[in-house]
Amino acid sequence: MADNKDFAVFEVFSQKTPTSQFVQQYSLLAPNHEVALAMARENFLRRDTCYNIMVVKREDMHVLPSEERWALERMDNKDYRTTKGYAELQARWRHHKEQYEKKQAANK
Repeated sequence: MADNKDFAVFEVFSQKTPTSQFVQQYSLLAPNHEVALAMARENFLRRDTCYNIMVVKREDMHVLPSEERWALERMDNKDYRTTKGYAELQARWRHHKEQYEKKQAANK
């Protein structure tokens, strides 16, 4: 039997439908990608159906270091990028349309 040093930790992701996102399911130990994929496939055959599975060696996954996470904080002036920023859009359009129509009527 091989030592644990010959094995790597793989993260297993599944996709329920062709249009859904991959979701992390669990981790497993395997000697390589092919065996990890076979183990994940066998595991999913006993569970719910899924459209696709993916295995990624954990050491190949990289996260943003904690000292750099400040860059992910939202700026206060970006409300237009959220749905909240569009709440009064209809009223704004109505106001501009009325102003335009008044201007057109005054020019006649």
